[in-house]
Amino acid sequence: MWAVDKMLLAYFAFISALLLGWWHQVPDAAALLGAHVAAAALLVLEIKFPNRTTWAFRHWYPLPYVAACYKEMAILIPPIHPHDADAWLAGIDFRFWGVHPTVWLERFQNPALTEYLQVIYTAFIPAVLMVALLLWRARHYGEFQYYAFLIAGGFLASYVGYLLVPARGPRFSLANLQHIPLQGGWLFHSMQQGLDKLESAHYDCFPSGHTELTILAWWRSRKISNRLFWIYFPYTLSIIFATVYLRYHYSVDLLAGAALAVGLLVAAPCLFRKLQERG
Repeated sequence: MWAVDKMLLAYFAFISALLLGWWHQVPDAAALLGAHVAAAALLVLEIKFPNRTTWAFRHWYPLPYVAACYKEMAILIPPIHPHDADAWLAGIDFRFWGVHPTVWLERFQNPALTEYLQVIYTAFIPAVLMVALLLWRARHYGEFQYYAFLIAGGFLASYVGYLLVPARGPRFSLANLQHIPLQGGWLFHSMQQGLDKLESAHYDCFPSGHTELTILAWWRSRKISNRLFWIYFPYTLSIIFATVYLRYHYSVDLLAGAALAVGLLVAAPCLFRKLQERG
């Protein structure tokens, strides 16, 4: 087993324990538990009985697995942690800044800026995956495995944060305080509506996964080239600003996401090496 395999199986065990603990509260708990068992069984089968699909599956399966883990948050969080933390997070922001950042930023609102930042925000997943694709194309499979471990770990850690501190974000909780709606150009509303459909009614605010994962992708992009590293740098700054300007996040979410990214960058090399060595 690779390091990422062990991490995902451990996460499945954690979620399965939550399902058993809240069996009567979680809708379709049996189906969700069965899905986790089936996903784990498929992974073990691919490892124990290699076939034509194994090489591609072993490298890329974390992508659909992590995506499925995100989607189930909308089902798990309400019964497990029914009281959201939006008021608490908004209060932290207000005590620190003396204003609500999303409301204060209205003075800088501009359709062109809104359009640009929404495009940047929407391109989050492709930007994170681009590093993986370039590593794969260059056949840097060892570095690819480490990046898959790092990014999957970043996503899964953020999901645990959503479970502990469920919040929907200032776009919903502070809507009554905003004086003017965000206005963009041609793509803004369609992109925002598309993200709303994909994310459903998710409590995915704390920590900011956009901040965390973009920092991880930016830092590892230097393994491809210094040029890409410096291209990703302004993108990273833009997406961090976009999370608040577009009213998706409180500023404390950004701090938590950045801290989590730094923690992973420090701890992941040692953890990856130990898990990988144990086979």
